[in-house]
This record gives sequence, C-alpha cells and structure tokens, in this order.
Amino acid sequence: MIGTAVRFALVVVIVAAGGSAVAGVPEPDGYRLENYRSPTPSTLRGVRVISTEEAEKIWRSHSASFVDVLPRPPRPRNLPEGTLWRDTPRPNIPGSIWLPDTGYGELAPSMASYFSKGLDKATNGDHARVLVLYCLANCWMSWNAAKRALSLGYSDVVWYPEGTDGWLAAGLPLQPAEPEPRPDE
Repeated sequence: MIGTAVRFALVVVIVAAGGSAVAGVPEPDGYRLENYRSPTPSTLRGVRVISTEEAEKIWRSHSASFVDVLPRPPRPRNLPEGTLWRDTPRPNIPGSIWLPDTGYGELAPSMASYFSKGLDKATNGDHARVLVLYCLANCWMSWNAAKRALSLGYSDVVWYPEGTDGWLAAGLPLQPAEPEPRPDE
C-alpha cells in the first residue's frame, strides 16, 4: 500500500512539474510500437528536445512550424443510421497543423504519404525550417513523429514532449483544431 502511494505521489510531482520525459526510460533503436501513453525518454538522437518555455519562445518568434500528431478517435463503425457523431474537440497550439494518427510506430503507405505531404505543407517545402512536433505529455506519438520527420530529411527537428498538457499548464493559449484531411476523407 505504501509503495503504491509513493509511486502515485511521484507521478503527481512529475506531472505537476510539467515533465513528461523521464530519466531512465531508454531510447529504442526503432519506433515505439505499443503503450503509446507511457513515460518517454528524455532524448531523441538527432532531435532537439525542448521545454514549454523554449516552445513558447519559438512559437512567439514565428520561426518554426508546429505539428500536432495526436490521434483522432474514429467514428464508431456500428452507429445506427442517423446517429449524430461529434468528434472530440482538439485544442492545439495556435498556428499548428494537425496530422492525426501519424505518430504510430508503423504507418500504412497512405498514412506515411499523408504525414510527408503534411510536413511539406507545414514547412512550405523547406526541409531546413524548424519543425516542432508534439501531442500530449507522456505520449510516444510525438517521439515517433519527430524520429520519422528526421528520417524524411528534415534537418532542424524539435520534439516538444510536454505537448498541449505542458502548454495549458503554463497558461498559454490553445485554439480549436481541425485535422488536415486524410487520404480516405
């Protein structure tokens, strides 16, 4: 019982401090393929990792493209005809482009193309432009997406592991987001 309470208190302290990356979580060689909502490493080889304070400075300077990769819940397939479906609202960092479902460890060819085209749109085709990738705290989706952007030849990739959780905790503005249309939409 005491062990559980101590672990819970530690998680509360980490979250309250705005941290999502945890020392001691090793960087995998490849992409994370499961348990996407769990502690992330504090590093990503070849990518700059930033805090909320740094993300705010970059955002205010308009010197980067921000890309949100949080998954979008799909419409349930078994809804009776005529049932209204309302997407879960997604607030993101103002000026971001939202490319949902592109942070999974494995992407279908159509989703890999969607991600690549989305990054091209976000950066106006400039592979040297600063590219900030994020989702939520303790989410491997943005880690995978930043790693993938690096593999696509983007030279100034930045990972913001605190994502909108850290942004909101700092009292910074969020705006309602609409995802970029997917290939199947």
